[in-house]
Amino acid sequence: MNYQQTLDWLFNQLPMYQRQGASAYKIDLTNIKLLSKYLNHPESNFKSIHVAGTNGKGSTSHLLASVMQEAGYQVGIYTSPHLIDFRERIRINGKMISKKEVIDFVVKNKAFFEQHSLSFFEMTVGMAFQYFAEKQVDIAIIEVGLGGRLDSTNIIQPEVAVITNISLEHTEFLGNSLAEIAFEKGGIIKPNTPCVIGEYNEQTYPVFRTLAKLNQTDLHLANQENSQKKWTTDLLGDYQQKNIQTVLKTIEVLNQSKWKITKDALKKGFQEVVKNTQLKGRWQVCDSAPKVICDTAHNASGLQLVMQQLQEQDYNQLHIVLGVVKEKNLDLILGLLPTQAIYYFTKPNILRGLPADDLEESAKHFQLKGKAYKNVRIAIEKAKNRANENDLIFVGGSNFTVADFLLLAN
Repeated sequence: MNYQQTLDWLFNQLPMYQRQGASAYKIDLTNIKLLSKYLNHPESNFKSIHVAGTNGKGSTSHLLASVMQEAGYQVGIYTSPHLIDFRERIRINGKMISKKEVIDFVVKNKAFFEQHSLSFFEMTVGMAFQYFAEKQVDIAIIEVGLGGRLDSTNIIQPEVAVITNISLEHTEFLGNSLAEIAFEKGGIIKPNTPCVIGEYNEQTYPVFRTLAKLNQTDLHLANQENSQKKWTTDLLGDYQQKNIQTVLKTIEVLNQSKWKITKDALKKGFQEVVKNTQLKGRWQVCDSAPKVICDTAHNASGLQLVMQQLQEQDYNQLHIVLGVVKEKNLDLILGLLPTQAIYYFTKPNILRGLPADDLEESAKHFQLKGKAYKNVRIAIEKAKNRANENDLIFVGGSNFTVADFLLLAN
């Protein structure tokens, strides 16, 4: 198998949530435990930090990785989904796993994968854990895929668990209330493992407190009142200040044990996130005259923050290229979008993508005016042709819309 054949097999052999949604979601840790045993428990051979949450877990993971790198550690990072290249999911000090290592892992273990009908996510988690163990990383930042309690990553014994925040998302799997979702995400809280909570409210805090008590461990609450005190970071979204407070509390907890992370490492780590980790798609400015910005925010709470920041920008006319997935609750998100923008409704290039015509029709009920285009490439072209140099083009609505756009820009 060559690299492309390996990817095709990974993506097509078995259902994957990224393409198919609910039908690919396995609410069970049986398979990942089987795989871990088969691989000789690689997750027990490296230290880790486990990161869950509705929004900000990707940015928080990359901020942590950058700071730890600046502190002199060799840092693995596992995140999902990828935007351009599958190998973005598995990196050490910003460098992606090699194509050869992806091929070798799949070829060597393919019979086992097929025998036990492992999911795409289970296979990639196993690949990441094996890679980090073989490369003897000092620490790995492991981002939860979906939920927490029953997520395939939840077989690690981390130095610290981090939960960024809770809002309504993936209710078909995680529950219909903030408390139910907090219980699922709080499933990464483990005995004698400190847990950092980035943001909380009267519905989620009692859940976290109960789980911490059951696990005989301590909760450490990030001081979000300090998020007004701006730290300099190359991640341009104002919302990153909340993630920074979560990271500061996490580093404080780590420094209470054997880890040594200085203020200089914090400062430089925050300033060099993109360089150190290759993070993409978070309030990423991709062009000027007209300015083009993309952001992967895709649920109500995330989009609300991004829309607030859009309002603070200077422009003559706002153009929004918008594409979402089929299971998205449009009533929750379309009401957040500005009515004065010109819209270019489109469909991300995945099976789960909502047809652009359907999105346009739903948007009419919210007085959002624009036209439908069959793919992101055409939508971007139309937006750029129509926009003047003092206008602003925003691309978003889904990880996959941003991925299609970045592929074009790449």
